Amino acid sequence: MQALLDAIARIETGSEPRRVFHGRGGLHPGCEHWALDAYPPVWLLTSFKPVDDADLARVHDALAHRWAEVAPGETLNWVFQCRHEGRTDTRLMAGSVPEPHVVNERGARLRVHVLRGQNHGLFLDMAEGRQWVREHATGCKVLNLFAYTGAFSVVALQGGARQVVNVDMSAGAIAIAQQNHALNGLSAGAGFLAHDIFKTWGRITRSGPYGLVIVDPPSYQKGSFVATKDYPRLMRRLPDLLVPGGRLLLCLNAPELTPAFLQDTMREAAPELVFEQRLANPDAFADALPDRALKALVYRAPALVKETAP
Repeated sequence: MQALLDAIARIETGSEPRRVFHGRGGLHPGCEHWALDAYPPVWLLTSFKPVDDADLARVHDALAHRWAEVAPGETLNWVFQCRHEGRTDTRLMAGSVPEPHVVNERGARLRVHVLRGQNHGLFLDMAEGRQWVREHATGCKVLNLFAYTGAFSVVALQGGARQVVNVDMSAGAIAIAQQNHALNGLSAGAGFLAHDIFKTWGRITRSGPYGLVIVDPPSYQKGSFVATKDYPRLMRRLPDLLVPGGRLLLCLNAPELTPAFLQDTMREAAPELVFEQRLANPDAFADALPDRALKALVYRAPALVKETAP
């Protein structure tokens, strides 16, 4: 675990959420099960296999020592989560976690919850995707499918979107999304549908067309979305949702599926949509095999062809 301890020794203070150590990327042999994230003012250490108390004590000593150097007099707050064989064990190791726990990413205030569940309300590897949306939503009507806690919607509105329609089957996630909009003073411009996307398609279509569509589903969630089965039928519907020249941000975080899965499926399901680029992931999420990492692909609908006089 020396690479993790070395990363802790280089920690600096910062006000934004971020990943500090990404063992999952395979660049630190022997540390593949470790991840360390900052959700200020809390550090979150995750292990994807059981670890003993001696290792946790070493981490605590390293964090305490570094925190005393860079933030003297400030309380060290850190949480440990172990995920293994479908089970999750989460423990507060030192200090406390604020309630509500609100982080600030590039001016967007967002609620997170590090003491429950495996999804904490904000996916840190999608930071560049959110920035891309902020920069490309100006003047657009935006559709945010699998909206989760609404971070894409918040940054789209901050970037000048005319309207955002958020759809997610989890009423709990939609409730947090509404809170996130209120946190940012966004009292207008966003709609929220707590519905199964495939059962709400008529309503989604009637609300369009859209200048920007964001698709960020779970890679595998029984009863909600299974990428290999559901992405093809979703892709077939996308061209009808976009205005001419509209853009699509297509996302997938499944290590076993490469970008080629999305590109090949799109060529078959909606060949008229043109691939533009794959967005870079944050540097902290560097991966020895980049195709395993988060995929965020940008597509564009064809523009209207101007008719010429005979």
